[in-house]
Amino acid sequence: MPLKKDIPVRTLPKEFGNGIAIAKVSPDSFWEDEETMQAHRHDYHFFVLQKSGVTVMEVDFKQYRTDKPTIHYQSPNQVHRALKVENIEMFMLIMSNENIPADYLNILQSISPLEPLEIGPEDLEIIEKSYNLCVELYERTTDKLYPSLLRDSCNALIGLLISIHLKYTKSADSLSRFERINKAFFLALEQNFQTLKRPADYATKFNISVSYLNECVKNVTGFSVSYHIQQRVILEAKRLLYHSDKSVKEIAFELGYEDYPYFSRLFTKICGMSAKMFRSKNHD
Repeated sequence: MPLKKDIPVRTLPKEFGNGIAIAKVSPDSFWEDEETMQAHRHDYHFFVLQKSGVTVMEVDFKQYRTDKPTIHYQSPNQVHRALKVENIEMFMLIMSNENIPADYLNILQSISPLEPLEIGPEDLEIIEKSYNLCVELYERTTDKLYPSLLRDSCNALIGLLISIHLKYTKSADSLSRFERINKAFFLALEQNFQTLKRPADYATKFNISVSYLNECVKNVTGFSVSYHIQQRVILEAKRLLYHSDKSVKEIAFELGYEDYPYFSRLFTKICGMSAKMFRSKNHD
């Protein structure tokens, strides 16, 4: 029996045994990678500085056009593809989970998903310097402390990129209690949406009542806990419907629904069309 096609996951090539890869890409050195133009996920963290040129990216059904200095972060879970790349000059850093400090991973998880962020001249200058240093160290494979030097320099770069993103995000100290609980809920939701489907499951995690959890989330977002649980499940369903050839029943089971008719009704209610119609419409 042939294997079902699933969402492609691009893994770090074996030659990057230390779990780190970094490169500078110029218009002369860029080549169109057919895999990049097809929707895929990574099993690593992907940090990009686009210095010049034009890119159009699709990330989880949203399109982003970039034609100014911009930083991008794509987490391992996101499905994305390049739609257009012209005269691109950019830096790329790939890091596996085990190479990034736990505190950085926690911050990335708490602020993801991140949209491309346009940066000014000052930020561009220091980020480009940091990337250039990492690229130089990446080539110095004979240095006695090569793995540590490379990992530490790349994490300094990641810390810088996170810091710049945080300039546009409220710090934890300035968050209200409602906002802190809302943030914790979304972090827990991302980790558990396939298995935990009831607001009570999440309220129990925070030792608060369902009504108070709902009050916090609704105060910050305008929508209930149930709404966000359903939206996260349906986003994953859309990913699988669009990028794999698994049946709707298989997708329902993968997302934690043994009751296929219930899942089917839920999808139709959220999307305004059946799962089969969504797949057919988006494959035309």
